[in-house]
Amino acid sequence: QVQLVESGGGLVQPGGSLRLSCAASGGTYSNYGMGWFRQAPGKGREFLAVINWRGSITYYAQSLKGRFTISRDNAKNTMYLQMNSLKPEDTAVYYCAAHTKLLLDQRDGDDYTYWGQGTQVTVSS
Repeated sequence: QVQLVESGGGLVQPGGSLRLSCAASGGTYSNYGMGWFRQAPGKGREFLAVINWRGSITYYAQSLKGRFTISRDNAKNTMYLQMNSLKPEDTAVYYCAAHTKLLLDQRDGDDYTYWGQGTQVTVSS
């Protein structure tokens, strides 16, 4: 069983940057596709990005328009989400998740088996 713990959230001004981390423990971390989701107040869960175990293949939600970058370091059992040019509408709780599907590009949260507890990102002046 994989345990996931997010960190790096906080308050940032519009136009600023944050890097979220997702530390994994337990299981064989390199076997999983890893993704980032977010949920804003009053809204549904939104897929952001997913990365393969090698870190060589990534998929992104088109709405991000290149502002976010997903990466992972299997030696550290950690995945990252670099977020640039943040906007107030990026305010949400951000979650990392892991899936074991053969197809990497999973965008439905129901296809993910393991979830972190979430980290709050607030973009405000």
